[in-house]
Amino acid sequence: MCGLAGIFFKTASTNHVLGRALVEMLDGCQHRGPDSTGFALYEDNGGGLRLRFLIDPGDEVAPSRIREALAAQGASIDEERREGSSFVVEVAFNGKIRPFAYAMEHAAKLVSIGTSLDIIKDVGSSHDLDAIYHIGEIRGSHGIGHVRLATESDVKPEAAHPFWATGFADVAIVHNGQITNYWKMRRRLEARDFEFRTDNDSELIAVYIADKLAHGISLETALEQSVDDLDGTFTFLVSTKDGIGYAKDRLAAKPMVMYEDDGLVAIASEEVSLNRLFPGQPLATTEPAPGTFRTWSR
Repeated sequence: MCGLAGIFFKTASTNHVLGRALVEMLDGCQHRGPDSTGFALYEDNGGGLRLRFLIDPGDEVAPSRIREALAAQGASIDEERREGSSFVVEVAFNGKIRPFAYAMEHAAKLVSIGTSLDIIKDVGSSHDLDAIYHIGEIRGSHGIGHVRLATESDVKPEAAHPFWATGFADVAIVHNGQITNYWKMRRRLEARDFEFRTDNDSELIAVYIADKLAHGISLETALEQSVDDLDGTFTFLVSTKDGIGYAKDRLAAKPMVMYEDDGLVAIASEEVSLNRLFPGQPLATTEPAPGTFRTWSR
């Protein structure tokens, strides 16, 4: 079943309590996905790159392997830390992101890379992850999140959403549905030397969108094209360094509810998630129509 949530603050402030908002929104729809939870959070990283890897908490070999791989790619470490099932490094790197990202994937399971993006995902609820990763303390401009009910793969951190656009910086996606032309689209991208790390159709959507952005296509146009190019039933949220957007297939079998005012845009699978942002207040929500798409950015 799974549940989605996303929020975009319209004002250019560094004081938005982004993490707390998404923790509460995902808690509101946690019944849709009790197995695992994930967040894609956007906050200023001071110009460097942040890489987050998944490693076992007791693994002492993987960090050394990551350091060696970074050095081999000409990246210098500014900071590193372990958090739960993650190893996080902040680095200075001036080369091309795609070959760098692919190389780092061979060192350990890389779940995000970006100048502002940080993907935090693990087994458990939104409050479980908050207790481990202190997500509620994270301030930023926008983010998306996901609660997962495992149906086609194991319950483990790497199977949780969001998915990063492998090989690109700062692009992430959360998705509810199934892309039926997955292998056809994947083979087309692989013929252009793109690499995939999972068989999850959400990773495919992320790479598909990021590739279009890299060729100068706007996020809005990329989402418009996705409605025609992707077969199946889908509702997804995509986030970039500058904003967020959504797309729905023409059958609209997967739910989505939206609220917008002068200060923010909030989107979720169920209205209860939006109510968590404004307890006790009546909200003028809307449900995006089938086959629609929209973006918000500064």
